[in-house]
Amino acid sequence: MMRIAINGMGRIGRLLFRRLIDRDDIELVAVNDIMDADNLAYLIKYDSVYGTFPGTITHQPGAIAANDKVVKAFRQDKPAALPWKDLNVDVVLECSGSFSTRAGAEQHLMAGARKVLLSTTGSNDIPLLVYGFNQHALSKEETIISPGGCMTNCSTHILYILNAIGIKSVQCNILHSYTSRQELVDAPHKQFRRGRSAAESIIPVEIDLQHSLERLLPALANKIASVSTRVPVANGAMADFTIQLQHDTSRQEINRLFATAAKNDYKGIIEYTEDPLVSLDIKGNTHSCVIDGTLTSVVGNHVKLIAWFDNEYGFTTRMIDWLPLMK
Repeated sequence: MMRIAINGMGRIGRLLFRRLIDRDDIELVAVNDIMDADNLAYLIKYDSVYGTFPGTITHQPGAIAANDKVVKAFRQDKPAALPWKDLNVDVVLECSGSFSTRAGAEQHLMAGARKVLLSTTGSNDIPLLVYGFNQHALSKEETIISPGGCMTNCSTHILYILNAIGIKSVQCNILHSYTSRQELVDAPHKQFRRGRSAAESIIPVEIDLQHSLERLLPALANKIASVSTRVPVANGAMADFTIQLQHDTSRQEINRLFATAAKNDYKGIIEYTEDPLVSLDIKGNTHSCVIDGTLTSVVGNHVKLIAWFDNEYGFTTRMIDWLPLMK
């Protein structure tokens, strides 16, 4: 049984805890975060997006008890000091966002963990591997990998499929729920817009999505531009792609391309729908992207494509998918 530890118990870390705790093939042995264990137990039990945990959650001295399992809970700000060797940890899920460089992630290896899976796009010297796209490139020798982020996991498959027709340029706007990197009330921030009240405005923010996509799809270098527009909802995202193709196409051709992909090679990764969805309908969806065929439009070689995704649940599904490959 694979032994897992989670470092960083924010939105992704807590959702992974909920999803892993009752798995038969995985043992969640420890978590680490700077917050008090009683506060952590409370936030795992009561979640404003996904509701109350369907079981029992309590805190004990140095541990969180979930159902009939006890998970050690540490409050250590230096990963190298964590007892991963003593706990025989196979993989650390690095979800703090603070150790996404190779030097940072290697602290978990120094502590005795065998491997590290980031919850974000890491530095350029860490392999960027998107499940469903290039997971076959993982070598047994690699000890630290990045699975990208939720936006990368949505976008990579879409652009790869469309590049079979030939892409001249891509403009991508990710309409995304607000995140902890924004402010509840107006406050100072080095990106001024991120400092504005997240629940009161539609807020454009700078992202580095194009950098990740160019690493994965080098043929599209200098052809991609991206922005994220944060909207006042707590969960869910809608990716709006405006793409100039090499050749004229049709709405029917584009929808058929993705409907076929969703049924075959990308089953479980891409979903295709013609239901009239809104963002709330995507909550808890496990796919990396859900193509909304009702919103596809084409003018000559200009394509507008819309894809929904649950930025938390879909992404944690991909992280869990990676674990069997990291044995």
